Amino acid sequence: MENIFSLMASEEYLSDCRCIWVNGPVIVGAGPSGLATAACLRDQGVPFVVVERSDCIASLWQKRTYDRLKLHLPKKFCQLPKMPFPDHYPEYPTKRQFIDYLESYASHFKIKPEFNNSVESARFDETSGLWRVRTTSAGEEMEYICRWLVVATGENAEQVVPEINGLKTEFNGEVIHACEYKSGEKFRGKRVLVVGCGNSGMEVSLDLANHNAITSMVVRSSVHVLPREVMGKSTFGISVMLMKWLPLWLVDKLILLLSWLVLGSLSNYGLKRPNIGPMELKIKTGKTPVLDIGALEKIKSGDVEIVPAIKRFSRSHVELVDGQKLDIDAVVLATGYRSNVPSWLHECEFFSKNGFPKSPFPNAWKGKSGLYAAGFTRKGLAGASADAVNIAQDIGNVWREETERQKMRRNVGHRRCISVA
Repeated sequence: MENIFSLMASEEYLSDCRCIWVNGPVIVGAGPSGLATAACLRDQGVPFVVVERSDCIASLWQKRTYDRLKLHLPKKFCQLPKMPFPDHYPEYPTKRQFIDYLESYASHFKIKPEFNNSVESARFDETSGLWRVRTTSAGEEMEYICRWLVVATGENAEQVVPEINGLKTEFNGEVIHACEYKSGEKFRGKRVLVVGCGNSGMEVSLDLANHNAITSMVVRSSVHVLPREVMGKSTFGISVMLMKWLPLWLVDKLILLLSWLVLGSLSNYGLKRPNIGPMELKIKTGKTPVLDIGALEKIKSGDVEIVPAIKRFSRSHVELVDGQKLDIDAVVLATGYRSNVPSWLHECEFFSKNGFPKSPFPNAWKGKSGLYAAGFTRKGLAGASADAVNIAQDIGNVWREETERQKMRRNVGHRRCISVA
């Protein structure tokens, strides 16, 4: 309580916004990372508040993903702590099934985020030793005061829209980001250019081709494309198993050999592999290999055409760096996402300018002064779950120690003095 009194005595505390004291941590973000952290804190007996800028949990999954999306990894690698997927779920749950799982998860652990509550700023007050988290909800400003702050806004908070010559100023067709794409039905018979060849770009291209759109996909650089499964076993699962026993370079060689046996050589189709192996590339840069679920078949058949980088757009066509000109009706930007942490967190020791913790995995979950990060490991849902467990245990240890000390003080205070005179 001394900390809050110090804060109230400071001049900076005087403001028009409503102030709320949070007994435990404030968790920013109600996606899988925030929900997992909240559930683990609940299990530790630590109170918390979750603030979420959208009107639902997992807004990325609910509002910014395409209809045909499924988890790319087996469900055992994607379940959150302390609650597995239902047994009847398939090996690769659908988007709807995953959202249902998250909603059941929030209900089971009694997680009730404060929705439509957007964080404007968060900073550590050195005088009081407390975090001050300013939010806006329905035009009302609020400030949460807390000892611990958990950043769980994720790696994909904001869409990345590249600057491409002529795209905004000259091209008169439809331009959308992959987060706005739902289905290829509306593009049936149209000429569509997909910019980007990651998992989203590949799957959007597959969906467009399935809906008889005339599809081209821009591939600017090298990319690892792996089969999702090899002989009925998850390629990712095989990699994880091999990394327990073998050096990383050998795992990569074995995975690439299996991939070649299943998919064949892809260089003739305009898909060149990086010089560094897929697992090493993922660990060093966070770039995820593409797990093929049917796009390669469309590429090999010619239903999806691979094209090189873009030089410029004009009114109804695109000029490529090799001199080709393609007539197109629409563009889908599968150009990825980025963290938005630098836009609101006033802190420069733990997070870097790109919105990711400076410390590499496995030490990226804990900063100084009660600051934590969940879901920034570039290791998917499994990484976010590991962060959540570590964060909750760390805060829970402090919480229990302080609770015990308070009990001891109360017990001392309630002793009766007996006179023997």
